[in-house]
Amino acid sequence: MRPNSPTLADPAALRRARAAIFGIFAVNGFLLAAWVVHIPAISERTGISHATLGWLLLLLAGGALVGMQVAGPLADRYGSRLMVILAGVFISFGVIGPGLATDAVWLGVALTVFGFGNGALDVSMNSQAVHAERLYRRPIMSAFHAFFSVGSVVGSLLGAAALAAGWPPLTSLTVAAAIGFVTVVGCCPFLLPHVAPDHPAQDHATRPRPAAGTSRKVLALGALAFALFLSEGAANDWSTLQVKEHLGTSDATAALAFGAFALMMTVGRFGADRVSAALGPVAVVRYGTLIAAAGIGMVVVSGWVWLTLAGWALFGLGLSGCIPQIFTAAGNLSVGSAGVNMSRVVGMGYVGLLAGPALLGWLTELMPLTATMLVPLAFVLLASRYAGQVRRSPRAPVELDARN
Repeated sequence: MRPNSPTLADPAALRRARAAIFGIFAVNGFLLAAWVVHIPAISERTGISHATLGWLLLLLAGGALVGMQVAGPLADRYGSRLMVILAGVFISFGVIGPGLATDAVWLGVALTVFGFGNGALDVSMNSQAVHAERLYRRPIMSAFHAFFSVGSVVGSLLGAAALAAGWPPLTSLTVAAAIGFVTVVGCCPFLLPHVAPDHPAQDHATRPRPAAGTSRKVLALGALAFALFLSEGAANDWSTLQVKEHLGTSDATAALAFGAFALMMTVGRFGADRVSAALGPVAVVRYGTLIAAAGIGMVVVSGWVWLTLAGWALFGLGLSGCIPQIFTAAGNLSVGSAGVNMSRVVGMGYVGLLAGPALLGWLTELMPLTATMLVPLAFVLLASRYAGQVRRSPRAPVELDARN
């Protein structure tokens, strides 16, 4: 760590850095929600089918994966602070693109660009969060992701209000871009100036090496992450369309489905650490996924708007605490390299988050959109069955500090 990085001896600077990273996570959630709530309106404007939208969401996913691969090495070389600023500005302007699209081709280009910015910001802001957690010497990662959810809720509510007011998507997305840009610029002076690599060169000789069986455990955790991220992606990209088409609501009412989901994800993430401490990580995943299954089951069978919205809310509450338990288990395996283990599990999860919604889009060629929600229902039930994979190793290091 460089000398000018905040430390526990400089708690005020560290608190400011943490607040700035909260702001960046919130901006990311806000901009993604701004796109999500406008999916029905933009789909109608461009005249694309659900299947075509599924392919275009795959382009968004591909752009995000490329952005992740580009931003990671650049963050190692130049620091994640610079990459957060560049990616934050990029995605702020990139969200305008879908509002400009008039056909499937230009929407595909716009989503690829937007996805690239999202992937780059995702990697760089999580690098900042990891460094902040290291400096605090206690778990705070779930709080950062809770602020992502806060941004999602704000973005969905403002988007719904703009739709209700009759704003065209381009106007609403331009306002969202301005809010994102101003927030990124306001946060950048307080971000951590340097993020040390997980495994400095001088530690190479003592770095833990993978042992037999490690890859199997990592794959099991990665499969859980894939299943749960796919389920989350289904809500992110299809909840608004599901409510509009299944129940015949307005765009503004349909946008409340994603808002309900994101709101309860936020509530759950703020309380997940305490629940895990009281009941253990396996219980959080097992019972959380059962709650999620009940919620998405309500969505499938409901013919009433408020019951459907309650189902999406329950789905969000159930999923909210699960992913942090998986990441904690991956980072605390008693064998192997923590950084490599974590990167593999997170990577498999993001494949589900980004590509899963595209799969549901393709399935709409064979069945109604609401019926495709049986796919996330099946995945959360499987995750409940294999929740024991997140049981913490008895040799896992735990270091907590109550200061700051």
